[in-house]
Amino acid sequence: MKSKLTKLAISFTTIILLNIILFPFYGYGIENPHVGLLFVLGLLFGPYGALGAVLGNVVIDLLNGFAPLEILPSAICSFGVSYLAYKLWYSGFKTDKVTKPRLDNIYHLLLFLSTLLICGLIYSATHATLIGIFFDPHLDEYEFVSYFLNFINIGFILGVFFIWISKKIDFIETPKKSKNPGNKKLSGIIIRLLLIVTIFSSIMLMISYNENILIADLLLMQILLFAYLTRPFEHEVVPNAENTIIEKILNNFLIITLSITILGVIVSILNYNYLATIPDINLYLLLMPTLIITDIALILFFIPSIIILKYIENKVIQPISSFSEIESFISGENEKIEAEGLLNIYSKYVNEKNEIGTLARSYTHLINSNNNYIENIRKIEGEQKRIEAELDIATKIQASNLPTKAIETDEFLVNGYSKPAKEVGGDFFDYYLLDDDHLAIVIGDASGKGVPAALLAMVSQVLIKQLLKHDQDPSKILYLLNNQICENNSETMFLTLWLGIYNISTKELVFSNAGHNPPLIKENGNFKFLDIDTGIVIGIMDNFDYVRESITLTDELIVYTDGITDANNNDDEMYGEDGILNFLNGFESDDDPIDPLLNDIHSFTGDAEQFDDMTLLHLKIK
Repeated sequence: MKSKLTKLAISFTTIILLNIILFPFYGYGIENPHVGLLFVLGLLFGPYGALGAVLGNVVIDLLNGFAPLEILPSAICSFGVSYLAYKLWYSGFKTDKVTKPRLDNIYHLLLFLSTLLICGLIYSATHATLIGIFFDPHLDEYEFVSYFLNFINIGFILGVFFIWISKKIDFIETPKKSKNPGNKKLSGIIIRLLLIVTIFSSIMLMISYNENILIADLLLMQILLFAYLTRPFEHEVVPNAENTIIEKILNNFLIITLSITILGVIVSILNYNYLATIPDINLYLLLMPTLIITDIALILFFIPSIIILKYIENKVIQPISSFSEIESFISGENEKIEAEGLLNIYSKYVNEKNEIGTLARSYTHLINSNNNYIENIRKIEGEQKRIEAELDIATKIQASNLPTKAIETDEFLVNGYSKPAKEVGGDFFDYYLLDDDHLAIVIGDASGKGVPAALLAMVSQVLIKQLLKHDQDPSKILYLLNNQICENNSETMFLTLWLGIYNISTKELVFSNAGHNPPLIKENGNFKFLDIDTGIVIGIMDNFDYVRESITLTDELIVYTDGITDANNNDDEMYGEDGILNFLNGFESDDDPIDPLLNDIHSFTGDAEQFDDMTLLHLKIK
């Protein structure tokens, strides 16, 4: 309620102040400066603005010496016209998208002008009739023109300024949607009848004064006016579009229009004294040169400009605005664009043989391409999830195929570690007792990464186990394994392999090598690389005879894959054979060195990504 009273007080004060400011210009065609404010204050503040403006108008009329009986019908008409501006704006004649007063598109500009003209005609016809009834019937036609021109010009200038200001300071009163929808058809009939009666009354005032007809017209106008004012508000007020192209164009256009208006006022005022010296000059020209000259200039500029702007809006701005609606159809990243609604929008322009048509066709193609791309991405993601699930299973299978626990007896301790660079890898290790006196130790590194390498590693691991059941000579096992792999190796895959069999009783280690890194053995308290035959990798050439070698193992043995020595840091430096040798020789604990060695490698590599599998196997003789 406080806000409504504030709007009423602002309207009242504005009417009083404008009359005080413009009082010195009375007689220059600005006899009634407050009449245009009735439109502006009603449009922006609604019924509270209309009431405040009328109260201010009543005060001015009382100060000018008018009798209460003369003021009352004027006040009633003034309130109706002022409130009508508010009703017409929010009626939604050609749209259901009703917004606050803004001059941000051609529709709103035309609505503003038509509302101004309708209110101006009703106010002017009513008050000219009242002048004829209460004062002098010979003044009615001149007063009609004077009221109308003042209403239109002051209403236009101040309306534009106040609407611009309201964008910065939101003081506009907006109606709430009525629960009663009302009779829209009846309201349309009433407003049309009101216009017909008003135009008829205006013509009568200009060509022939007939008091009885004019009084009847006056009463009918007021009945129709207040009947229309009872129409409920049928629309929710929605937010205005912000920073649109057409709004910026219209702002520049209105600045030019207002400049022409102000220039016309100045020129007309400067010519007033000249016109007054002409003998027998027509009273119409004498009283209103300011507004007549200004309005002629405006009409000559305004109407063609509006036509051009309407064409630009329809042919350029509206299509661009339609294209910008794509934002509301995009639901999120990696989501399909809701194509049906957008394609309906763009279909209106795709056949045009200009830049708009090209843009519409490009957008349509882009939407379809995007949706196809998203659809393909979803299929790929689904396939990827399936592959990930299968890889997860493969990882578990591969991990379960490796030893999970160390073997520890009174004579020895054997343990191992393997970490694939991807979900699955080509490295593997294995250790198991062949009988009570023999321990098999194997480590291998299949070429490549991922699933192919893992398959070759697992096949090789299984074949070695099977072959060891029939023969315990490492060189023969490698010979048979190599021939098996070479037999069906269309992809020319290979693996390095070291196989050793440790005799627990004699401490003899018999081994054979197929292109693998030499193991490290500890003798006399220090680790060193074992000098062994290199051999060739498994899977390259069949019928290759691998060398059988043996040593007496008295302390420790470590075998590893090249993922250990090739581990790199962010400076592309490799851990290397020196790194592993230096660590082991500096490790003075009797504990298992696998975890400390891995920690040292991790400290060396930091957060650098590793591209090779890492595998270690450690055998310690007690």
